[in-house]
Amino acid sequence: MSRPQRMTAPQGTPDGKVVIVDLESVADELYRLRPEEFTAVRDQRSAEAVAAGDRELAHRIKGLHRPTLSAWASNLLVRRKPDEARALTGLGEGLRQAHRDLDGGRLRELSRQQRDLVAALSRQARELAAEAGHQVSDEALREVEATLHAVLADPRAAEEWTAGRLAKPLTGPSGFPGVSAEGPAEGEGEPRPAPARSHAAEEGVADLAEVRERHRQRQQREGLAEARRKAEQADRRALDRQAEFEGLRGEAEWAEKDRHQLQRHASELGRELREAEGRLQAAEDRVRQVRDRLAEAERAWREARRKADAAVAEVERLS
Repeated sequence: MSRPQRMTAPQGTPDGKVVIVDLESVADELYRLRPEEFTAVRDQRSAEAVAAGDRELAHRIKGLHRPTLSAWASNLLVRRKPDEARALTGLGEGLRQAHRDLDGGRLRELSRQQRDLVAALSRQARELAAEAGHQVSDEALREVEATLHAVLADPRAAEEWTAGRLAKPLTGPSGFPGVSAEGPAEGEGEPRPAPARSHAAEEGVADLAEVRERHRQRQQREGLAEARRKAEQADRRALDRQAEFEGLRGEAEWAEKDRHQLQRHASELGRELREAEGRLQAAEDRVRQVRDRLAEAERAWREARRKADAAVAEVERLS
């Protein structure tokens, strides 16, 4: 996988503090985990980024892929054996330089070192994986070896491997053009004496054939490099689309949860409104009843007052 882009977002903690989450530290954390632990922690970190308000970071985190067993073992190797990892990348630099220099003797020496080092590192990767609780199958071990060969041949592959964040095994040339696993034959890659002038015609034909072969090989290498570049671009686009999909799916899940919460709240408010309306109706009924009783009491009072006034008047008349 390519090195994750650095992005940061504030994140709240249970005690109310704010910390900073960045994509590189999350990726570094995830690719240190055992494969079976990867997905749960990745989804948790993505949810934390969503809660912190950074949807883009959440999308990027969701786009990080769980490593295959061989990729995880390769990551484990580079993290646990940094000295051996530096030895392999240094050997790759030496092999590439010797190939450019057509140094046959140096190529033969480094090719022997290559076989020994790749075999030793593959065994170490298998042992480290077993110590961590995973058995590496023969097929997965071959993928580890292919990754190590790609590291030797391609400096970009070496950079990806040493980051310790591979999601899948690296692929690429298992050696160098024109160099076999046994190294070049004696004299190959070394300066050759010029042929005698009496064989000028044969020399011209041989030189032309050599030029054509070199041109064919160069075109083949360029075509392969272009195909790899297009494959990497397509893979990055696919990862971006997947990250966008995963992020939108997470956003949809959060929106669905919000909708359910609002529905529950609206239902509770509706129930409270109905209860309040019932209480209001009961209060209005009581007001009417009290007013009716008040009017009746007023009539009784006036009647009693009238009778009392009449009685007083009768007393006065009789006096």
